[in-house]
Amino acid sequence: MPPPNALLTVAKRPAPGRTKTRLTPPLTPNQAAMLYECLLRDTLDLMRCVPDVQPVIAFLPAEERAYFAALAPDFDLTVQQGDSLGERLDHAIASALSAGYQRAVIMNSDGPTLPPACLSAAFDKLANGADVVLGPADDGGYYLIGLRRPAPRLLREVRMSTPDVLADTLAIAAQERLRVDLLPVWYDVDDAASLARLRAELAAAPSTVARHSRAFLAALT
Repeated sequence: MPPPNALLTVAKRPAPGRTKTRLTPPLTPNQAAMLYECLLRDTLDLMRCVPDVQPVIAFLPAEERAYFAALAPDFDLTVQQGDSLGERLDHAIASALSAGYQRAVIMNSDGPTLPPACLSAAFDKLANGADVVLGPADDGGYYLIGLRRPAPRLLREVRMSTPDVLADTLAIAAQERLRVDLLPVWYDVDDAASLARLRAELAAAPSTVARHSRAFLAALT
């Protein structure tokens, strides 16, 4: 039997000067792109730890399918569709639900130390009656959203990449009378401060945590 849950991550092909530009400085454009690939690889490892899910990469650009197929041959692949991030997230989730999955969770690809238990908890909350599950990020956004049925307003009517994303999403969910459950707050590796936080966290974490990012950062030093 196919798994009842789809776990997706959004990803772009790493490219110097176009990937993780807020990390330059302290990194060079090439280093920032290389780090992002490590963050992505660690995200895929996290997803592999979650039982009873179909892992999926929602990727861009469309012509890079071969890159992602080589990166994660055990994952399904789908091209992101839409002009805005909200449209692309909505399309990916709605497509998974229309394909027959009972629950669909989509996450970022730059939080490599997120405990896999948070991902399992997202599906548990949806299975136990939540209409929406959100993983709040400490910058005011979220690192994960999960649904049991499409809710396009939550994604298409929220201006993404602002400090108000989570608050605006919760406000629309209240208008739609959707039950929302929240996961623990986590962070994205987007800038020099969050990169320093990642370094400090990895120094105290077991060596198995974020092994790709850990090896890359160790080589830099």
